Amino acid sequence: MVDLFVDRVLVKNNTDQDQLDTEREIVARLQNRILMLFFGSAACEGCQRFAPTLASFFKHLTNESYVDRSAQLVLLYISLDQSEEQQDSFLKELPKKCLFLAYEDPYRRELEAMFNVEEVPTVVVLRPDSSVLIPNAVEEILGLGPDCYRNWQEAAELIDRNFMISEDFEQKSMRSWSDPVRRLKYKVEDEKKQKKKMKKKKGWGGGGDEDAEADRGGGGAPF
Repeated sequence: MVDLFVDRVLVKNNTDQDQLDTEREIVARLQNRILMLFFGSAACEGCQRFAPTLASFFKHLTNESYVDRSAQLVLLYISLDQSEEQQDSFLKELPKKCLFLAYEDPYRRELEAMFNVEEVPTVVVLRPDSSVLIPNAVEEILGLGPDCYRNWQEAAELIDRNFMISEDFEQKSMRSWSDPVRRLKYKVEDEKKQKKKMKKKKGWGGGGDEDAEADRGGGGAPF
C-alpha cells in the first residue's frame, strides 16, 4: 500500500492541513494498516447521506473514547468534486484524522481509473500489500457498522489480539459476513465428533456386556 503513495503528498484533515510529504512520514502512517479509499463528491446526495455514517464508523474504531486501542485503519478521501470549494466543504463532514489528496493532484483521477470506480459513494478497502480486500464496502459499513472491521482484520491477516471494542460495544455481538459459514462449519464438526463418541461407546458397551456374561457363565462351573 505504501508504494501507492510513497511519491505523493497526503494532507491531514485538521485545521492546519498538515502534509505528509516524505517517505518516512508516509510509511509511518500507512504501513501494516488497512486503507479505506473513500471516493465521493459534495454534489452527490448519496455521499452526503453516507458521510455521517462513515465518519461515525471511523471514529468508533480509531478514537480512544470508544476503543481501548485504535484500529490499524486509515481513511483517505479521494475527491471527485467539481471544485476545490466543494472538496473543502465536504471535508468538514469527515473525521479530522482522515487524510486526503489535494484538489490539484491529478493522482485522484488515476486512482479512480485504477480501482474501476463507477459510482459514488465507493469505499475501496485495501490490504497492507495494496491488494483489494473489498471493491466497495459501503453496504457492509451501512449494514454492520464497526463490527465488520473484525472480518477485515482476519481477511487482511492483521490479527491484533489487543484490539478491543470498549464497553459501549461489549454487549453487541461481533458478527461478520462469514459468521454463518463458521457456525455451520463448527456445527458439522461437532456432530461428527458426537457420532464418533456414540460409536465408541456402543463398541465398548457391547464388548463389556459379552465379557460380563462370559464371566457369569464361567463362574458357575467348577474347575
